[in-house]
Amino acid sequence: MKNCKNRLVMLLIALLLFQGAISCGNRSQVVNYEMPKQAAHTLSFFGNKYEAVNVEVIEDIMNGYMDQNPDINVIYESIKGSAYFESLRNRQKTENLDDIFIVNHDTALEFAADGSLADLSELAEYIPFSESMLEQMTSSDGNIYWMPATISAFGLYCNLDLLHEHGYTAPKTLAQWKTICEFFVQKGVTPIVANNDTSLKTLAEAVGFYPLYEKGIQKEAFAGISRKEKKLSSYLADGFTLIREFCDKGYINPAQALKTEETSDDLELFVQGEAPFMLTGVWAAGRLKSMQPGFSFRVVPYPALEDGSVLVIHPDVCLSIAADGENQELAKDFADYFLKTENIWRLADQQASFCPLKDGYEPSMVEIQEIARSYKKQNAVIGSDSFMQFPVWDILTETSQRLLAGQQLEELMEWMDVQVMER
Repeated sequence: MKNCKNRLVMLLIALLLFQGAISCGNRSQVVNYEMPKQAAHTLSFFGNKYEAVNVEVIEDIMNGYMDQNPDINVIYESIKGSAYFESLRNRQKTENLDDIFIVNHDTALEFAADGSLADLSELAEYIPFSESMLEQMTSSDGNIYWMPATISAFGLYCNLDLLHEHGYTAPKTLAQWKTICEFFVQKGVTPIVANNDTSLKTLAEAVGFYPLYEKGIQKEAFAGISRKEKKLSSYLADGFTLIREFCDKGYINPAQALKTEETSDDLELFVQGEAPFMLTGVWAAGRLKSMQPGFSFRVVPYPALEDGSVLVIHPDVCLSIAADGENQELAKDFADYFLKTENIWRLADQQASFCPLKDGYEPSMVEIQEIARSYKKQNAVIGSDSFMQFPVWDILTETSQRLLAGQQLEELMEWMDVQVMER
């Protein structure tokens, strides 16, 4: 019955419309709806910033650029984690690089050697990068193939409530850190959440490379390794020895860490509130906070020295442009807009990172204030220092994973040195 009524209503409406059309005669109108103007140019932008919280500012910057340039459309595509760099390498090998994309130390080194990256030296002249960052950006041939939007850091996340409950505070020295870890091990708790990527390699670098930076001889040392005159293990053996000790004493669960993905599984484990520490990138602080962990936390530099701590940093959101791209000049124009001071400040603050420009800024997150103070003091190791002319990031990731899998330390150091020698 209901369907019959509906059909009757539709029939009456049709009749009324038909009568209206007859009465109007030649006065009937054809309404043209103006279609949105199609952009004359499209820029493809490929990156590894994936989560919505990390992409928000990037999209705002893109929208600002497109508002100023209505004839240009920018399309951003992203893949998370290590899978991104695998995809980026595949695109480069098949000559399908996007107009603009994000690189890290290792991919920038590879692509520049293959002639896949455009020289950005002229563009970089108009962006007020700090002298130390310009030094990192300038390749051995004098060109600039990437420009950073942020400087990321790696730190020790501390569950302050759990520490305070047992009479402890965030550790500032290696001895303090070990004491707290031993206490929790005795209670049957694995004290450190670690992932299978950045956690261990950056800790090893903090221990092994800090003496070089402290003495100001890191450039010479890294150049010696790059020329295959020195062994990487001669600097990092102490760092990986410390990690082996942490695994053997139960401070880190190697089997669990081996399957723990960065900025995902590690956060899920830490947010449970059972472990007092987590080793991962400082940029995850915002995401951790959004997970409402139920406890207060702080991120501090690695308490990896007998008398203090070390901050490990690296240039991040590094923009490169395809050397043979059809839209190279437009891509440079977009990069210039993306790296405007106000955009960099917003991006760095949103991602709990630091500014690569001469004039810095104060991060708004109180949870990373101690990291910020350490960064200001320049008490830092660059985990992906450009003077290391070999794929340090990839080599140390696999070194860490092999250690977690149980490979003997001496054999592991030999394997690591072979990887450098063969590159």
